[in-house]
Amino acid sequence: MDQSVGISIVLLAADFDRWDDLLALIRRAFAYMNGVIDPPSSAHLLTADSLGEKAKRETAFLAVGNGRIVGCVFALERARDFYVGKLAVEPGFQGQGIGTRLMRAAEDLARERGKDAIELQTRIELTANHAAFARLGFRETERTAHAGYDRPTSITMRKVLS
Repeated sequence: MDQSVGISIVLLAADFDRWDDLLALIRRAFAYMNGVIDPPSSAHLLTADSLGEKAKRETAFLAVGNGRIVGCVFALERARDFYVGKLAVEPGFQGQGIGTRLMRAAEDLARERGKDAIELQTRIELTANHAAFARLGFRETERTAHAGYDRPTSITMRKVLS
């Protein structure tokens, strides 16, 4: 059954106060990475308070249906582009285009602000994510290593906006 019907993509409101709900969503969406990626996801370091601080520096979009938060993405404005992170969709709602709609909202924001691209990072081990982002028009630009690692741990992917 397509649960995405009735899901709206909205800008995170200035008076948003459901940080615990948002944190729980991100943790559920990222849980499949536990034991798969090394080093562990930075999502483990998030708190309700740190999400609130992140939202002050970045623009966030939520996917909401019947008052329930089922997805999110954060976009950090930089000089020439936006860096997109913490794309999360409730596990039971994945595969229905919600993540694509969230990414389109970030792209639209970048275009509105006159940016020429959006960029993200995904972990080396998450090959399904690499393919999903490639289908959205992202291309690999580099591989980097987290501090203390002598091998690449992340792939930077970029989408040039037309």
